[in-house]
Amino acid sequence: MPQRCLLCDAACRAKLICGPCDTALPRLARARCRRCATPIPLSGDALCGGCLASPPNFDRLIAPFVYDFPVDALIRALKYGKRLTIARLLANAMAPVIDEAADVILPMPLSEARLRERGFNQAQEIARHLGRATGIHVQASLCRRVRDTPPQAALPWKQRARNVRRAFVCDADLDGLRVAVVDDVATTCATLNEISRVLKRAGASRVVGWSAARALKHGAAG
Repeated sequence: MPQRCLLCDAACRAKLICGPCDTALPRLARARCRRCATPIPLSGDALCGGCLASPPNFDRLIAPFVYDFPVDALIRALKYGKRLTIARLLANAMAPVIDEAADVILPMPLSEARLRERGFNQAQEIARHLGRATGIHVQASLCRRVRDTPPQAALPWKQRARNVRRAFVCDADLDGLRVAVVDDVATTCATLNEISRVLKRAGASRVVGWSAARALKHGAAG
């Protein structure tokens, strides 16, 4: 069926956004830290100063977009406006930049209270489409969020690591598995770092974050 662009309402045939709007979306620079995807002056296999000084628990973060307008508006429309079709749009942009294998996809868990309040997990909606695109099994039950913490977006950057400490529990045996954790936005990567610590304690050999967008310090956080 013919579609209207989600951003400008122009006709775009079977796509969710039109060609000009897609071209204008803010994409991450090619020169980025190979661990946390922060833009850096050097290209290639370089690490940023933060990852050199304090290596994170996760092995890599992959994301196509910068969390800036209009990507931030699309993600908010998915998360708070229940525009679930946007999950497919984000997954379609993520799939081409995923350049390493994983054994299982884990959507970033929500607490039971947050899931009841929202009615769905936006990370799981994105993960469903990525599972189809990659052929990798999605297993949402591998890890549970056992603490209903305040939303990360409501906290200063420096408080986010403390906010998610001991928020996750993994009862599964992940011995030797490569786990891809899917989320909508990575900001400080505190949540990804904490869940990676838990997954590696359960035996995961490698944990990679697959995020739709990477927030930068000068922009809005998620």
